[in-house]
Amino acid sequence: MIKRIWIDHRALAIGGSAIAVVVVLVAGLLLVGGARAISQANPSPTATATATPTDSPSPSPTDSPTPYVEPTPTINIGPSPLPAGWTYSDLDGVPAAASRAHRLPLAIMVDDQAAARPQSGISSASIVYQAPADGAQDRYMMVFQEAIATDIGPVRSARPYFVYWAAEYHALYGHYGGDHHVLYSTIPGLSKSIYNMDALRYGGGCPYHRIKTRPAPHNAYTSTGNLIACAATKKYPATYDNLPDRPFRGDTAPALLPTAQSISIAYRTNTVGYVFDPSKDSYLRSIDGKTEIDPANNSQVYARSVIVMYQPLSYDPSGEAPPHVTRPNVHNVGSGKALIFQEGKQINATWKKTTRTSLTRFYDSSGKEISLVRGEIFIQSIPTVYKVTVK
Repeated sequence: MIKRIWIDHRALAIGGSAIAVVVVLVAGLLLVGGARAISQANPSPTATATATPTDSPSPSPTDSPTPYVEPTPTINIGPSPLPAGWTYSDLDGVPAAASRAHRLPLAIMVDDQAAARPQSGISSASIVYQAPADGAQDRYMMVFQEAIATDIGPVRSARPYFVYWAAEYHALYGHYGGDHHVLYSTIPGLSKSIYNMDALRYGGGCPYHRIKTRPAPHNAYTSTGNLIACAATKKYPATYDNLPDRPFRGDTAPALLPTAQSISIAYRTNTVGYVFDPSKDSYLRSIDGKTEIDPANNSQVYARSVIVMYQPLSYDPSGEAPPHVTRPNVHNVGSGKALIFQEGKQINATWKKTTRTSLTRFYDSSGKEISLVRGEIFIQSIPTVYKVTVK
């Protein structure tokens, strides 16, 4: 019997009686060996900031020396379903060495203005959130765990509702500043649920650098290697331990998969598309009709599960937003309608997030929690007025 194990969105066929060892070069996904380190360090925004908050990256840090890059290992895969020392990753359910499968999640804010595209690192994230941001723009939060991303960016500023999502995973939260409310209320208020890595204060510039090929503020970048190294210097924990996770399942037999499905989600300044590819049991992602390519590794971007969450949207009345900017607030605590797309099929669902720090879960019409196929998850948060077309 042949069993497929998805690793970095590519299927490996492993025969149950195979004798030969398949050697796979895993480009930035798995690390051999290493016991699961447990740290008891408590997250904290550290010292109280005195600098005037800003929403735009400052000229510092400037271009850094060559960023630290994690070594890419060679993995020997034996005939067993999972090699010794492997387990399933917490965030997306893919097989990985235990040292990576339980690694502290890295939740990084990423720009989505036209000048920021194409974004780096998106194909290596375990979970990607996209939601409305200032004016007519939207913004990403990419959450990394088992994979390596040599470039992530452009990194931009924090928003409260993204912090609530990051708190679900007790993640390191990487960002370039933010407005007064998020810096002095939201983030300190969740100091026991996130590990703050702000580029503009607390010495957080450690993992970030600027590139010369893009104009500011769309030129701030980082990597999983730099983030992990800087987290260690701040004594942040190395692992994601004993926290709730979502249920995952294996692939449906290829012969039972639909042959086609397409999804179109119209944001204010771009249209996100997904086309189901039954040969990969995945969705090819596009932006404004063009296949999305990750410049960090020159790979096409695929989703294994696409989740559309309809969430109320209001606008900040506090006057803290810069002039001529409308600052939205996505109401992501509570419950609402969701659509889940996986393996060429649509599931009408309900999302529920009971508190700012609790995990968002997804339920079918009978009230049963929905299992997601193993692999990268794209979560598209939209108000009900945004148009979703499914064919």
